[in-house]
Amino acid sequence: MTAERSTPSGELRNAQSIEAAVRETQEHDEAGNSKFGFIVFLLSETVIFLSFFAGYIVFKTTAIDWYPPGVTGLETKDPQINTIILVSSSFVIYIAERYLHDEKLWGFRLFLVATMLMGGYFLYGQAIEWQGLPFGFTDGLFGGTFYLLTGFHGLHVLTGIICKRSCWGDRSFLEITKTASLALKPRRFSGILLM
Repeated sequence: MTAERSTPSGELRNAQSIEAAVRETQEHDEAGNSKFGFIVFLLSETVIFLSFFAGYIVFKTTAIDWYPPGVTGLETKDPQINTIILVSSSFVIYIAERYLHDEKLWGFRLFLVATMLMGGYFLYGQAIEWQGLPFGFTDGLFGGTFYLLTGFHGLHVLTGIICKRSCWGDRSFLEITKTASLALKPRRFSGILLM
């Protein structure tokens, strides 16, 4: 009686045939997974910001001395200008997406850079505002809440700028737009561009 020996190459062929059979029966919905991931990301960001704002509202309505000693209020002119610029960047990135849709990479890049510059201006304005404040992170409940909210928002904007910068040299956008359906394009790019 001779015992049959399995060879490494025979085992490899067997594993490859099993893998090929599994791949034929499984479907991978990349667009569906991307959409689901983007929705989960948006929901998690929303929950984080809502929890910060809920904490702010609860603290503000229940605290007797809300402001730190010597502070009677905050200056609003410069933050309003920064907010207008940041909100306007949403329209500018939309124009970038339209250029991408029309397969005009030069327009996409131009408006992408404009959006990044607007976000950068917002961060610069926030840093200037922080330097001029008469209170710090450790100056009571107001100071901690203020810096937590504005700092997390600044981090959010910085992350968006970094993600947009990663799109700058990526030529695969044009290849994707040529092969992707119209319904898929906004979902694919909005997660990166509108962050």
